[in-house]
Amino acid sequence: MERKGRTFDVLGQLGSLRRYARSLVRNADEAEDLVHDALVKAYERKSSFRRGANLRTWLLSILHNAHIDRLRQKRSLNRRHEEAAAEFDQALPASQDHAVRLKQVRNAFFNLPEEQREALHLVAIEDLSYQEAASALGIPVGTLMSRIARARTSLRNFENTSPAVSHLRLIEGGGNENN
Repeated sequence: MERKGRTFDVLGQLGSLRRYARSLVRNADEAEDLVHDALVKAYERKSSFRRGANLRTWLLSILHNAHIDRLRQKRSLNRRHEEAAAEFDQALPASQDHAVRLKQVRNAFFNLPEEQREALHLVAIEDLSYQEAASALGIPVGTLMSRIARARTSLRNFENTSPAVSHLRLIEGGGNENN
């Protein structure tokens, strides 16, 4: 922050940024993340801010653009997941029991938090190294490893707590034998 005249007083704009972010995403946690991302971008681009310009408008514009970027990223990710799921469904003609269990596991995978699902997908399915996956996601390797560990724990818990597919089979004499 500049001391003279406080032309870059970002802290004074936090209320407006939080309100607008909450209006955009309708979730307090996501709104805080969005404000954080916008402030990081603002500080990175501080040199592009013109003295005498309206700081509030500039910050709200950055916040809005960050929100649009997130929406585009989310749509792109959902489209990739749907395409992967469509290919996956076509590739495995299996028995009914296997198909049901596979669908349960697939749903458990897609119900993981987005950041865990992305990390696990890149390492387990795309076969990227931890370093490559961390670079692709723009996060530290330790963060990636933590997300993968949490995802694997969630899937293990699902596997241990979900009911197994029934293996009951119809055998001869299944009709009424008292005739």
